[in-house]
Amino acid sequence: MSMNLEREKAVLPPSQLTDTKSVNLGKVLFGATIISMFTALYFIFIFADEEKTMRAAQKIFYYHVSSAWLAFLAFFVTFVFSILFLIKRKRIYDTYAYVSAEIGVVFTIIVLTTGPIWARSAWNTWWVWEPRLITTLILFFIYIAYIMIRQMDGVWDKKARLAAVFGIIGFADVPIVFFAIRWWQTKFHPIVFGDGPSQKGGGIEDTMLVSLLVTITAFTILYSYLLHKGVSFEKMKITIEQYKERLRESLDK
Repeated sequence: MSMNLEREKAVLPPSQLTDTKSVNLGKVLFGATIISMFTALYFIFIFADEEKTMRAAQKIFYYHVSSAWLAFLAFFVTFVFSILFLIKRKRIYDTYAYVSAEIGVVFTIIVLTTGPIWARSAWNTWWVWEPRLITTLILFFIYIAYIMIRQMDGVWDKKARLAAVFGIIGFADVPIVFFAIRWWQTKFHPIVFGDGPSQKGGGIEDTMLVSLLVTITAFTILYSYLLHKGVSFEKMKITIEQYKERLRESLDK
């Protein structure tokens, strides 16, 4: 298959690249993100009760857990669209998978940053080599590798196929991260909901639970906005590549 044919398969129809509905959706998501984030701030710092031991330092819990949820969601979307890409071979599926992976990596960094800050107050140490921290770090490196594959030189279709396989296999670490503290005994990460091998779920105050759910909702809306904008940006990059290719072809004639 020639390079030109590969490029033809990479083209997105112009109708998909400029869409008034897409612009309007972006504005709605942006407004919803701003409103939900301010609402989350109110619930975190005013509505939620203060934890008796860690006091105000515990407030980082809401951002830490919400960021972890968002990372899991982003990698799940990458997993789904990677499968769709391998089946349908449509570039739009690869685009969604790639953008979602980038968002997931960003919020995994937030998880790995807020975690030690919270740990310093809760455990009196910045880092402990315990199951959830280790598996989260592994998850981060897996998707860094995914992004590096997408940034390699070469025809997009080959890179996308390899990255899709990596995105599918890499998602296997997500449930491992979630169940790590339930499968392996640990004295650091508490189990809030459900039972563990050596400890019961500690539970959470009603005001804290409501605030956590509000914050998770706000972060989910933020994810939707970032995904929408990221895909729109990637579409514009593809459009520019198409124009550059046409210009080269016209100059070569």
